[in-house]
Amino acid sequence: MDAENRKIPSHEVTYARLRDMILFGHLAPGQPVTIQGLISDLGAGMTPVREAIRRLTAEGALLPQGNRRVAVPELSAEMLDQVAYARLAIEPKLAELAARKLTSVQIDRLEGIDGAVNRAIDAGKLPDYLAANHAFHFALYEAADAPVLLDLARSLWLRAGPSLRAVIDRFGRDVAPDLHREAIAAMRAGDGRALAHAIERDIQQGVDHVRQALAEGA
Repeated sequence: MDAENRKIPSHEVTYARLRDMILFGHLAPGQPVTIQGLISDLGAGMTPVREAIRRLTAEGALLPQGNRRVAVPELSAEMLDQVAYARLAIEPKLAELAARKLTSVQIDRLEGIDGAVNRAIDAGKLPDYLAANHAFHFALYEAADAPVLLDLARSLWLRAGPSLRAVIDRFGRDVAPDLHREAIAAMRAGDGRALAHAIERDIQQGVDHVRQALAEGA
């Protein structure tokens, strides 16, 4: 059986779906959910749900709450500083590496994803925005062909991504435009340093908004 037709194990499907619920705002930071509720939401059995929770807990994306409940951790200012430091070190490097390998087809795809980001913002659809924003960054990072850095970036997004929900809940459409257009222009110019700088500024802008939202109690 070839790779395209090979059945994905149910525990991997359940893990990916629960991870996406965390990343894309379906589970708000600090919101406790029952394991039984997750079984119902995911349409999965007890064993794959427990395995997904175990993996995501090990990755810092979930915290056990007792009484068969888990929650997405709330991001403290101190943890934000650590995550921001690591993201600003890793993700611009991934972007710079990707710039050397991106094809015109890949850049066109990234531009299309950015269109989905903007449409989600205009429509006020938070989960769609979070999903499209994640897709933009990781379509770029995957082009770098740097698996160690990519795994680290994925782990950091599991810790930081859910807090974007607090930003949008607090600021709505008043959040400053992202730096995706500048990033795409750098891609088309084949300018790795400019692309890395655009991604760095994009990350820093998001970090600054999260920091402000935390300070205001979001």
